Amino acid sequence: MPTSVRIENQSLVVDVCSLGAEMQALTSKDGRSWLWSGDATFWGGRSPVLFPIVGKAPGDKLGIDGQDYPMGQHGFARRNEFVLTSSTATACRHELVASEATRAIYPFDFRLVVEHSLEGNRLTVAAEVTNADSRGLPFGIGFHPAFVWPLPGAEGKEHLVTLDNGGEPPLAQLEGGLIKPGHLPSPFEAGQLVLWPEMFENDALIFSEGAGTGLRYGPDGGPALHFTFENLPNLALWTKPGAPFLCVEPWHGTAAEIGRSNDIMERPSSQMLAPGGMARFSFTVEIPA
Repeated sequence: MPTSVRIENQSLVVDVCSLGAEMQALTSKDGRSWLWSGDATFWGGRSPVLFPIVGKAPGDKLGIDGQDYPMGQHGFARRNEFVLTSSTATACRHELVASEATRAIYPFDFRLVVEHSLEGNRLTVAAEVTNADSRGLPFGIGFHPAFVWPLPGAEGKEHLVTLDNGGEPPLAQLEGGLIKPGHLPSPFEAGQLVLWPEMFENDALIFSEGAGTGLRYGPDGGPALHFTFENLPNLALWTKPGAPFLCVEPWHGTAAEIGRSNDIMERPSSQMLAPGGMARFSFTVEIPA
């Protein structure tokens, strides 16, 4: 059965479940709740880790070395039980290693470690992928945290996403869960995007490049979350129209492209990790005091 661990400091309290190493709650010590509750009426997730793919594969089949393997959207890590390997007052680490069940659909030996850690009013969620195989390890990885919309103390205010780099990244669209060819003009203006529910009627907004390494989510002049990203060049924003949350999703990898093969290495931003190699990915979110 899944178990839960709590970490906390003078500012924040975080609960993490062993199933998927998924954060279940992010709360200020004054009681303000920042993470989505996981109400299945809209979406039962809260903050899943996506591995070994991000997004969908054509026909839910992933091509590896010329052979097809069944692979659901966003991979299998979020549905697997992790082992808690260490825990302190302010940090915890969970680990998932290859098993007979994972090798049947992803024929590699790997280790995936997910760490949640607190420092002041900042939470960092990091993933480390290690190739324990004798051949290259192809994969994608991403984070899918959902935060309340509106934010506490910002009810009735217009919320924005503001990119630290002031960029206007082109928009990639999904069709049937796959990336459509080409890009649309950016919905950002001078790095700012005003959020409104109807913009998500055609699924997530995906920015394959140019979104930079940090952003702010919240109203002008009101409480806001600030994010920084490490080794995560792709960004998605998503909600279900009318749902009271926004997912801020930094990725290294996206869904497969329409018209391309299902080969894992043809997926945008897929990586190949050498035997014995390790790669780290993380996001940090700063919570208003």
